[in-house]
Amino acid sequence: MTDQATPNLPSRDFDATARFYAGLGFEPTWKDGGWMILTRGGLKLEFFPHPDLDPLTSSFSCCLRLDDVDAFTEICRAADVPERTGGIPRLKAPMLEHSGLRIGYLIDPDGTLLRLVQNPS
Repeated sequence: MTDQATPNLPSRDFDATARFYAGLGFEPTWKDGGWMILTRGGLKLEFFPHPDLDPLTSSFSCCLRLDDVDAFTEICRAADVPERTGGIPRLKAPMLEHSGLRIGYLIDPDGTLLRLVQNPS
């Protein structure tokens, strides 16, 4: 088995989190009162309850390293995640950054920043 890591992210409400990510193609593979796991292909996001989280002050984040960042961005758009400079949730389309990587940004309803990083060819 290949080494892997999965981010552990906050959720104010597991049902609301599952609905948001379902629009992005994630499906629940585990859920109880203290933990939830959502998967989409090789991507896995794990959530813990954080009912008192203020999304506007959240500092949680992770990177999704994607073979096709543009296709995932289109999935976000199709799920009506707004492209804007403020507000939650929101999407910023991928751009070439000083690192030489194309990176987009998604902020989920709990204020978690997901960097959408294009895998190098």
